[in-house]
Parts: sequence; C-alpha cells; structure tokens
Amino acid sequence: MTGFKLLVGLGNPGSEYENTRHNAGAQWIEALARQSQCSLRTEKKFFGQFGKVSIAGEECYLLIPTTYMNLSGKAVQAVCQFYKIPPEQILVIHDELDIPPGTAKLKKGGGHGGHNGLKDIIARLSNNREFGRLRIGIGHPGHASQVANYVLKKASQDEYRKIEQTIDESLRYIDDIVGGNLNTVMNQLHSFKA
Repeated sequence: MTGFKLLVGLGNPGSEYENTRHNAGAQWIEALARQSQCSLRTEKKFFGQFGKVSIAGEECYLLIPTTYMNLSGKAVQAVCQFYKIPPEQILVIHDELDIPPGTAKLKKGGGHGGHNGLKDIIARLSNNREFGRLRIGIGHPGHASQVANYVLKKASQDEYRKIEQTIDESLRYIDDIVGGNLNTVMNQLHSFKA
C-alpha cells in the first residue's frame, strides 16, 4: 500500500486557539516535529507552518495550515501542487466529535462528516476524498447546536490529558503510518483507550 508523503495537522492559528479541541491535529504535528527534531517554519507560499522530516527512511513533509480551519485546503493544495503529491499520499490529522477523548481512528478516504477543514480540503483537491485521516477523538457536547462553541474551547484537564496520551500512542506507529501499513496500525491503535 502507498504510504504518506504529506502529513497535515488541522487547527486554527493564534494563541487564543492554542490547546482548544479543534487544534488536536496541529498538536499532533507539533508533537511529531519535536520527536523528529524538526523545526517548523512559517512558509508564506504554503499558507502554513512547514517542515521536512525523514521517517522510516522516507522524506515527508509536515504542514500546519495557518489559514483558519475552513480554509485548510488552500495550504494543502499549495504544497501538493509544488511537490506533485497525489491525494492518496496525504494524511490529514484532525479532531473528531464522533469518538471519545482518549481514542483515535485511522482510515483512508470517506466524507467530511461536517468537519469544515476536511470539507475545504476535499473541495480544493477537486473532490478527491482518497486521502488518509487520523481522527483524534474529542467527544461530542451532546447537541448539534453546541458543536461550534465546544470545538473552540479548551478541553477539561482530564480530557486534555487523554488527547495528549492518544497523540503519544499514535506517534508510536509513525513508521508504519508513513510506510502505509495501515492495517497493522489500525489493529493496535483502534483498541487503545487512554
């Protein structure tokens, strides 16, 4: 199976959004950059923070769009056009309402599930949905009308700890993720609960 060349962590820019639930994807990329001793630089032509890293002998690109969530596709599109990366080689890491904090799910392809970041990425990739997604569980507030407020708030200390543990756990499989050994990762990761 094809591996991933571009790893994209979704979030909103600015200190007021730091450590909010919606920024779980950006947090994941920051953790990977620290683990790989890669410094992310602001790259204007890519509308985001960008870095190159070697994982399992493969060169990968790390990206955190700095456009605001609902324009995330602009950054993804810019990197893909520059480096000629097909959608199948993109992994988007994002917060997921439908799974509880302390869990993560990996999958290839699918819809956007109402997630504005994914919605924009799909649109900018000419409606191609074949990119991978690593979904970091943040739980659901209980009612659709509360979602916007919920995702932009900081998680409780306990929830935040679970999200951090999930990020750490998923990063243990980074070589397999980048190598495209998704079934191996799914078997391990999907049974994990922080």
